[in-house]
Amino acid sequence: MSYIEILQSYHLTALQWLAISFAVFLLGLSKSGIKGIGIIIVVILAFVFGEKASTGILLPMLIVADIFAVTYYYHHVKWHIIKKLIPWMIVGVLVGVWVGNDISEMVFKRLMAITIIASVLIMFYTENRKSANVPKNKIFGITMGFLAGFTTMIGNLAGPISNIYFLAIRFPKNEFIGTAAWLFFIINVFKLPFHILVWKTVTAETLVLNSVLIPPVIIGFFLGARIVRLISNVNYRRFILIVTALGGVIMLFR
Repeated sequence: MSYIEILQSYHLTALQWLAISFAVFLLGLSKSGIKGIGIIIVVILAFVFGEKASTGILLPMLIVADIFAVTYYYHHVKWHIIKKLIPWMIVGVLVGVWVGNDISEMVFKRLMAITIIASVLIMFYTENRKSANVPKNKIFGITMGFLAGFTTMIGNLAGPISNIYFLAIRFPKNEFIGTAAWLFFIINVFKLPFHILVWKTVTAETLVLNSVLIPPVIIGFFLGARIVRLISNVNYRRFILIVTALGGVIMLFR
């Protein structure tokens, strides 16, 4: 099939093209540091392509956006945090690969929504108390790492989980963005072979579709990077908490 024939085989309407272009524009914004909007991207693509297929369509674009993010914020990464989380995220990804075909999507989405909303409520509480107890809890780090790995494999939904963790350990804005960028670049590359060989959600055809969606990702990234520079650390934390909570609500009622 030719390039054009592959794109036509998706039978996308003009409205669907507009929706997915907007979704990947938001992806660029998200990877630039405007966190918490990832759930909107997942919802849009799932409506157009279906739950599981959308994860494979999104993954290569995540990796492209990750490359821009790790390049732009490379001075701000905290490697000790990555070394702490990556092993548990890998375990979560492997469990996600194993149960991905069996778990009820409805049950999963409800449980995740409850988890996200509960986590945000805890974060609002600890934020007001200026408590440092939660970040020092080793079980907290292990749990958040595993959940982030599991949810990123099942539905690219690790954003709210990682947001909670980075807010809990009180990272400044740039360290938050830079560390998250490297963390997800590593884990997304790790996920790619499973999507190609096991789930078969990344194919030559999906990569053709990805190729025409890259420009909105790039535009979103550089626009978002300019916006992030204008946001103070305090307002950035508040924004992440509010948008993450809204993401949990969207997931709950979707």
